[in-house]
Amino acid sequence: MLASCAKSSKIRLALNWKPEPEFGGFYAAQYEKHGLNVEILPGGAGTPTVQMVGAGSAEFGIVEADELVMARSKGNPVVALFAVYQHSPMGIMVHAERNAGSIAELLKEGTLAVQQGLPYVRLLEKMYGFEHVHVVPSPGGDLTAFQADPKFAQQVFITSEALAAKQKGIAVKVFPISDIGYDPYTNVFATSEDTLKRNPAMVKQMVAAVREGWRAYLDDPKPANAKMHELNPSMDPQTFAAAAEAQKPFIEDDDTRRDGLGTMNQQRWETLIGQLKDLGDIPAAIPAGDCFRLL
Repeated sequence: MLASCAKSSKIRLALNWKPEPEFGGFYAAQYEKHGLNVEILPGGAGTPTVQMVGAGSAEFGIVEADELVMARSKGNPVVALFAVYQHSPMGIMVHAERNAGSIAELLKEGTLAVQQGLPYVRLLEKMYGFEHVHVVPSPGGDLTAFQADPKFAQQVFITSEALAAKQKGIAVKVFPISDIGYDPYTNVFATSEDTLKRNPAMVKQMVAAVREGWRAYLDDPKPANAKMHELNPSMDPQTFAAAAEAQKPFIEDDDTRRDGLGTMNQQRWETLIGQLKDLGDIPAAIPAGDCFRLL
């Protein structure tokens, strides 16, 4: 019954960025084997996946754990089902020649390019202050300004821009944001409480397909990389391969080896909720157990 129902109605999965290795398992998943007819919707800068899932314009979406908590605090009942990255791949990249020993040290001079308003950015400012740096908007994946200024530091994905810099021959050092104690689950596969309630069997099948897809991608990323390269030719095959390898430590750790890929735990969610409350992003703590389901 599930298979015939799923095949007759398309299930939409909204990504929050272009097809790249961070989504490899979603492209490697064999949804048809589970009786699912899935359309993956590529995203871009500012794609409102958490709102899309909450509004029902996509049954599933890729969100970040902190934006999910903030959405729930505002009445958008989005639920995490599978955390691709167990640890945040976000970092601050600097030129190696600066010899900076810590995030605190790099904030003593130069330019800092970040997406202002993000929780980790405000936590950085709260902890260390931005009085000695010139803060500018993040250039995304563009490395032009970074390459031109030896005292330019920018927000990056360790598995993306940092690799691109090295491929350009730029010696860099990256400080993970987790160094300051902010380490939310990232690339979180989520749905709405309404979808979960109306079709729990379909949701469970999606999670199973996604988990299998990520196992397949980690074991052999080449087929999914080829598929994503067709959709996103701006990333060359060598970068696809390098990024797929670089992200492995963020996806598999002791927790996933014990409990399975995509696992999450209540303590991590409680820590994040507390941090967002302290930053003023949410007016009051919300129940951590409501934020995620393990299926």
